Amino acid sequence: MDIQIEKKKGLNKKHIGYIIGGLFALFIGWKLISSEAGSVFRTEKNKLTIAEVTHGKFDDYITINGSVAPIATIYMDAYEGGRVVEKQIEEGAMVKKGDIILKLENRSLYEQILASENNLALKQNDLRTTKINFDARQIEGRKDLVKADYELLKLKRTYEQNKSLYEEELIAREEYLTSKENYELSQKQHEIIKLQTQQDEKLRNTTLNELDSDLARMRKTLSMVYERIDHLNVRAPADGQLGFLDAEIGQSIAQGQRIGQVNVLTDFKIEAEIDEHYIDRVRRDLSAILERNNTEYILRLRKVYPEVRNGKFKVDLVFTDKKPETIRAGQSYNIKLQLGESNDALLVPRGGFYTSTGGQYIFVLDGEGTAAYKRNVQIGKQNSQYYEVLEGLQQGERVITSSYDSFGNAEKIVLKE
Repeated sequence: MDIQIEKKKGLNKKHIGYIIGGLFALFIGWKLISSEAGSVFRTEKNKLTIAEVTHGKFDDYITINGSVAPIATIYMDAYEGGRVVEKQIEEGAMVKKGDIILKLENRSLYEQILASENNLALKQNDLRTTKINFDARQIEGRKDLVKADYELLKLKRTYEQNKSLYEEELIAREEYLTSKENYELSQKQHEIIKLQTQQDEKLRNTTLNELDSDLARMRKTLSMVYERIDHLNVRAPADGQLGFLDAEIGQSIAQGQRIGQVNVLTDFKIEAEIDEHYIDRVRRDLSAILERNNTEYILRLRKVYPEVRNGKFKVDLVFTDKKPETIRAGQSYNIKLQLGESNDALLVPRGGFYTSTGGQYIFVLDGEGTAAYKRNVQIGKQNSQYYEVLEGLQQGERVITSSYDSFGNAEKIVLKE
């Protein structure tokens, strides 16, 4: 008798293996599809900029924009503080060196002058009195010295006479000894008076010299105070144009406060900003060319400012010979700054791709021009028109030079007509 065998419900081991194998195959297929999709970017060809790699002369220069400025700007700071009482010249006017622009007043400074004048008068009186006293003492000393000379001479003569008489035994010994002692005393007194006279002369000379020096210092101090009074007249420091003037009548100006500037217009300079990318290559005395109305004007880089702000640093350029006749402060010019010698090289036109890649790679078109592939390159110097290619490209190849920002991580660009 046959027995009916019931089928087991559910999945057996063989079915589970099939399912796992199928899922794995689906996963591999999905990875391949997603990987292929992620490495390829499709875009219309007319939306891109395509250029050919050429071989030619690379001019090592950059184009910078600069503005005309006076060759020098001299700032005016207040030597002395005070209140503005008169304003004689307005902003924008032409001035000559020494022209009075502002007049200030300072009551405190006037009081200092009066005090200095009073101290000088007192010192002069002291010097005069001291001289009179020294002169009187000098006269008395000379009188005393004359008397001492006379007494010494008289006593010497008496002593010599008595000595002769004593030797002849014509006078008593006591009389001889008295004349001798008087003579010796007169000698000592004469030496003392002479020494005192000499010391008085030295003291007089030293004291008067010191007083004269003090008096000269006081006169110099007073003259400096008078100069401070003159500084209340704010004068133009040089010939030029009064650029700005920050002062009004009645305004109080502090000592050292900046109140204006004078632009020296005897010559002009060009102020420009350069991208910090070139900071290691830009140095003093580089040549530059300014072209205007089909005429070239040669400039020299005079100064490089070391400070970098917002990714740029400043430079000053000056004309080496002639300059445009119509040049005015504030005008803007495009200038070619020569960084080095020209040389033959592979050239790629400038484009937005450099900003996206930093010059590390570029997309190169295939022979049909239907696709472009990512290729590592090495970019050297650059000017306003071209990049110098050091490695990775050949003459005649075509490359995409527009921005790569929309390409993402694509390795291949498919170009649609």
